[in-house]
Amino acid sequence: MDRTAPPARTAAADEDPRPGHPNRPGHPDGPGRPNRPGRPNAAALALLGYAAARLTGLAVLFGAATASGEDAWHRLMGRWDAVWYTRVAERGYGHEITLPDGTVHSDLAFFPLFPALERALSAVLPIGVAPAGLVVAWTASLVAAWGVYAVGAHVAGRRAGVVLAVLWGVYPTAFVQSMAYTETLFTAFAAWSLYAVLRGHWIRAGVLVVLAGLTRPSAVALIAALGVAALATVVRERRVTPGLAAGVLLAPLGWLGYVVYVAVRTGSPTAYFDVQAGWGNRIDGGAALARFVLAQLTGPQPLAGVGLLAAFAVLGWAVWLCVRQRHPLPVLVYTLAVVAVSLVGAAYFGSRPRLIMPAFPLLLPAAVALVRLRPRYAGAVLAVSALASAVYGAFTLLGPGPP
Repeated sequence: MDRTAPPARTAAADEDPRPGHPNRPGHPDGPGRPNRPGRPNAAALALLGYAAARLTGLAVLFGAATASGEDAWHRLMGRWDAVWYTRVAERGYGHEITLPDGTVHSDLAFFPLFPALERALSAVLPIGVAPAGLVVAWTASLVAAWGVYAVGAHVAGRRAGVVLAVLWGVYPTAFVQSMAYTETLFTAFAAWSLYAVLRGHWIRAGVLVVLAGLTRPSAVALIAALGVAALATVVRERRVTPGLAAGVLLAPLGWLGYVVYVAVRTGSPTAYFDVQAGWGNRIDGGAALARFVLAQLTGPQPLAGVGLLAAFAVLGWAVWLCVRQRHPLPVLVYTLAVVAVSLVGAAYFGSRPRLIMPAFPLLLPAAVALVRLRPRYAGAVLAVSALASAVYGAFTLLGPGPP
């Protein structure tokens, strides 16, 4: 197995987050030191913390829905993009809607793996396609949280990995993680592919990036991360191993394969990009975003524009901290690429926070800061964050909702 990936650049680089395999020299559970009886497994603790955060969100949502006479299940699996995925799963591609302004929304904008899993699961379980989407998303959320923990533990230690997984579950738009959307499935592939690169498993990483490329267009960030990490490894090692070459060659096949499929189906080499443009997802270098912020600043509620600027300042600070803390190269490239892809398009502004959500390493500096606090203080911060995220999620889902 090829293990020539660039090492993580922190003191916890050689820590293995897998249950039962602590190998960090000097670690309380390291070589030569038996596991302490009753010591909780860090990966299990991360999953429990994440599950508690998301269950809090669901409890608040269902409570608020009951009080207002709304159907919470319908909000989770029967609106917005979830409807398009369900339609693809049930009938295949070929549906489109023409809006009054002449804009065409085609279902070819939605990548095929999630609806394929919906269809397959509904075929083996006595449930419909829409509920199957929730099963896929919820299962993927736990796999993603485990992968988020694994990357965080590899980079900054197990405690930071646990906190990172919980922080990802209390992200402001984490309510999307409970919907029949692709964010959890994509993040699961992203986190475990990054972990595979950090451990030097290039072929495994390449296969996971292929699956990510069949899930969301933001897989280009993973393709870039794997490619840059491989190039750095080749420069440092002055050799190209078969595993590394295979991983790099595999990585773009999922995303590229779907782009080619759309081109062949429609008879136009640029069809995929035309479809995305129809949904308003063309690349404009951030011009639409700048116009939106300016409109808020000069509109009747300028404080909304000030709030947006503050949010971008926080985002920029988080990116700067990731660079300053010298996150491993593939993790850093992936994070920067996801943020860039989320900001340079002309997509509806309300979708941008959830588009950035798979960039979970942005939360790593906060996780590192929290583990330096006393456990009860860190726990209080996470609990308050979970409740705030739950309230915001219920308010959003029972209101206009996500795009």
